[in-house]
Amino acid sequence: MGKRILVTGGAGFLGSHLCERLLQDGHDVICLDNFYTGRKDNIVHLMDHRFFELMRHDVTFPLYVEVDEIYNLACPASPIHYQFDPVQTTKTSVHGAINMLGLAKRTKAKIFQASTSEVYGDPEMHPQTEDYRGNVNPIGPRACYDEGKRCAETLFFDYHRQHRLNIRVARIFNTYGPRMLPNDGRVVSNFIVQALKGRDITIYGKGSQTRSFCYVDDLVDGIIRLMNAPDDVTGPINLGNPVEFTIMDLAKMVIELTGAKSQLVFKPLPEDDPMQRQPNIEKAKKLLGWQPSVALRQGLEKTIAYFESELSKGRF
Repeated sequence: MGKRILVTGGAGFLGSHLCERLLQDGHDVICLDNFYTGRKDNIVHLMDHRFFELMRHDVTFPLYVEVDEIYNLACPASPIHYQFDPVQTTKTSVHGAINMLGLAKRTKAKIFQASTSEVYGDPEMHPQTEDYRGNVNPIGPRACYDEGKRCAETLFFDYHRQHRLNIRVARIFNTYGPRMLPNDGRVVSNFIVQALKGRDITIYGKGSQTRSFCYVDDLVDGIIRLMNAPDDVTGPINLGNPVEFTIMDLAKMVIELTGAKSQLVFKPLPEDDPMQRQPNIEKAKKLLGWQPSVALRQGLEKTIAYFESELSKGRF
């Protein structure tokens, strides 16, 4: 028999894929979202499923439902969105964690926190392992997200120690795929949208900074494996693709796959933008038997096809 599972941020890019997978696995899913960055289009195909329920709710307010498991994904995750209302971003991470941990404590539910590679800041260690404590600017423009997520991790481990809560924490690295927002300011969606619209592709800095890109299906598999791991596997565990690409490599691949005639335009690097970001996933390999299987070219082809479909419907 399936579990009753709450997914906060369930109408977002990552949350909608997770809801879909949990339904496929036979669970009863409550999708919770305030639709700040989530979209009904992402979950409309699930609405008629008899084990799917949608709730419009903001995690900064308490919630009273009966559940077996909670996946806490609620928080805008792209710089454009989380910097638009930085106070609310911090509240979503901190108050949201407190409210969901309180719900888990009351219902004795297992709870997962979607943390982020941003807790490492602009790293002085490469690649990043889970015991690296990071290089974060606590008063910079990205701090609302970076420090909010760091505080959420603190709360999760304090609830674990103080209340014996069954927790899981994943530090998620760059993830891409269908249902990304076209205007979210992330590099994959930016490049694809610019290429499909025949615009020049904007590169910040020299394009030599590196990122590691994980396809969404791989990431969802890692999240579920972590949630289903033995109770002593709390994390934090890095989830991401360790294969590193420069931003320039990505731009050239997008131009090739879209057949665009876009030129490259260079602009100054934003403040506190990390130069390197690559996960060490040895812990995930050892404890979860997990590693990504979708190559960047293969994942980009699927993502481009999604954006082409959205463009043909006039959605951006």
